[in-house]
Amino acid sequence: MQVLVVEDDVRLGQALGHILEENGYGVDVVHDGASGLDYAASDLYDVIILDVMLPKMDGFAVASELRRKGVGTPVLLLTARDAVADKITGLDAGADDYMTKPFSPAELLAHLRALTRRQGEVLFEVLRAGDLELNLESYDLACGAKSIHLSYKEFSICRILMANPGQVVSKDQLIAKVWGVESSAEDNNVEAYISFLRKKFTFLGSGARIETLRKAGYRLALPGGDAERDKDAAGGGDSMERGGRAAGGGARRGGSAAGGRNGEGTPGRNASTGSAPACDAGC
Repeated sequence: MQVLVVEDDVRLGQALGHILEENGYGVDVVHDGASGLDYAASDLYDVIILDVMLPKMDGFAVASELRRKGVGTPVLLLTARDAVADKITGLDAGADDYMTKPFSPAELLAHLRALTRRQGEVLFEVLRAGDLELNLESYDLACGAKSIHLSYKEFSICRILMANPGQVVSKDQLIAKVWGVESSAEDNNVEAYISFLRKKFTFLGSGARIETLRKAGYRLALPGGDAERDKDAAGGGDSMERGGRAAGGGARRGGSAAGGRNGEGTPGRNASTGSAPACDAGC
């Protein structure tokens, strides 16, 4: 279960991250509303814990913009303001629940359990893009009758690309969202996992391609889509990352701002699918 915490108080954000990790949640923490919106829009999270009083963009505006973009992730608003009018504003903006500071860890965890129970009723378990289907519970990627299991990082990158077909996603965005904002992961770690995913697309016989746009990033091109038609004008192409670049990299370990998921070195390749070793599935 992945949780995004958007809290401008750094100490409180770290405390929330610690509480959540101690109870088995994966956590990313950011400290302003604009960053919170960017992370939340990736659709990688099961719950968003959102402070109301934030720099750059307040929590009400973030919740409203997420709903406008069609992001259905449950939002738990946190605030020191307990006026009924504020609660109504937050719920009308798109939040699913509301907690007033201060609160106990037990109360926070109870609210999260309630939100995730509701989430199971309303969110789809499969993400589709072109001829690809990504199972959000099992991490299996399928095309027609064929399917293959993805490691956690393969799944996370694939989910970002499939949720934003035709849109450019930079390496920095992928590192921040998959490895964590304070990870020491490097470009060659991303290149390695992109290479793994391309090989798995080929194994499945998918018509979708992950294109490289020089100095910009990657995008998922679907058969007949706009990204495929204009790739030459964009200076892109769907060439594979050169083998030596991806195979030799290794990131030093580092956590997210909340002490979340660690970075990891570039893994070895599997001859048939180009995947990371089996042990990576638990990373």
